[in-house]
Amino acid sequence: MKKIFQTAIAVLALTFVISACSSTQNTQSGGTSSANVSRGKFVGTWVCNNVSYQGLLPNAVQNVFDQAPPAAFVGSTWKLTNSGNGIYTLTNGQSQTIFWSVFNGNGATQFQFKKLYEGDKAKNVAEGYRLDVGQFAGTNMTLLSPVAIGNGTGYIVYTFTKQ
Repeated sequence: MKKIFQTAIAVLALTFVISACSSTQNTQSGGTSSANVSRGKFVGTWVCNNVSYQGLLPNAVQNVFDQAPPAAFVGSTWKLTNSGNGIYTLTNGQSQTIFWSVFNGNGATQFQFKKLYEGDKAKNVAEGYRLDVGQFAGTNMTLLSPVAIGNGTGYIVYTFTKQ
């Protein structure tokens, strides 16, 4: 009985690893990321004009960034400084301080940020969020938040305009 249980655990672990690898491959080969957008192009004030879904039903995700439903980010303002400090403010007035950066790897660009609370230092915060940069054209950008669904990946798509 113990041997059967150990074998079942090993098979489940292997299945999880294989599905995790295939999700990563789908994200990278799906053509959703731009290649190497420089960090300086993100600096400024951005407004989220629209939230849409790619490969997901609109209400499939109830909460993003451990804060609010995706629709609550429509109209939000994101202020990103060159130092990596930033803040976003939802239309209801709720604000969140962040530390942001850009990750360029495997021919793709990702926008990443950590939420900071009073007294936090970014280097001590281990958890954060990483969004694929879909399109970037000077004053317009699209960020895609990957969501694992079955053996694939869907996306919450945030469209921004620079102010």
